[in-house]
Amino acid sequence: MKAVFMTRPGDPDVLQVAETPTPQLSHPTDLLIRLRAAGINPIDTKLRNRGTFFPDRLPAILGCDGAGVVAAIGSEVQRFRPGDEVYFCNGGLGAHPGTYAEWAIADERLVAPKPRSLSFTEAAAAPLVLITAWEALYDRARLQAGQRVLIHAGAGGVGHVAIQLARLQGAQVITTISSSTKADFVRRFAPAAIINYREIDFVEATLAWTNGTGVDVAFDTVGGVTLGKSFDAVQIYGDVVTILEPAPTTNWKTARTRNQRVSFELMLTPMLQGLVEEQMAQTKILEQCSRLIDDGKLSIVCDRVFPLSQAAAAHRLLETGGFCGKLALEIT
Repeated sequence: MKAVFMTRPGDPDVLQVAETPTPQLSHPTDLLIRLRAAGINPIDTKLRNRGTFFPDRLPAILGCDGAGVVAAIGSEVQRFRPGDEVYFCNGGLGAHPGTYAEWAIADERLVAPKPRSLSFTEAAAAPLVLITAWEALYDRARLQAGQRVLIHAGAGGVGHVAIQLARLQGAQVITTISSSTKADFVRRFAPAAIINYREIDFVEATLAWTNGTGVDVAFDTVGGVTLGKSFDAVQIYGDVVTILEPAPTTNWKTARTRNQRVSFELMLTPMLQGLVEEQMAQTKILEQCSRLIDDGKLSIVCDRVFPLSQAAAAHRLLETGGFCGKLALEIT
């Protein structure tokens, strides 16, 4: 099969297409999946730049998100049959091959039926951001109907999903963007307010929107100074959730004096720690999202699709920005 290999840490040119043997079923609950598309996420570019979590296992196939068709099943598989269309988030961190390839092996417990209404590229772009936004808002922040939430980078992969999930929960959303194009993009998800943070301070805008009290929840998908500034936009006893490591210079004083609850969301933890039950819980999230998507209540926007052979070009675009939603690789 063809696959994109990361030969060493470095710039996008370290991603090279090569032939490798097609993986084989080795456990009774395994699925052999003919991949039709792979999602591209910031974790992929980070691992490419700095090295995978298992640097002694190079070359590596990156890619956590995938969508495709079940080609063969293990002897104890109960939930799937050959021909079923599926999507999942598994592998690609260095220990097990990822989805930048024509074929993949995945345990049936970690795979969900693909939303019928999505293309393979849209479905492949979805799992990591769906799980991240779901866990951040529903599990970490315990978002409730009627609450007000600040979502940073609403035009991003996680951000555009988070706006929709927050509104499905009955919350009011204010979101930050960086351009008029991205403002137009997020309007389709009907946030209550949009802040172009390059033109106005998002703390001032958020406090004005909440009559000076601050939001109930802030969801940081940007990192850097954004986390520390967000404390000022959140009310006393409010929640702040970040998906990034705080900067060493982060000033925690406001969070402490306001008795805010600060949470971290890393949806990769179950995979990194080998927590199968938690991975299965994430599969349940994908199953629930499939129903929401097919009911027309949730959507995934895949801005650009690249052929597998242009994975390096996709990484360059992801690192430079200038797009909305997600990117994906099409595997023919």
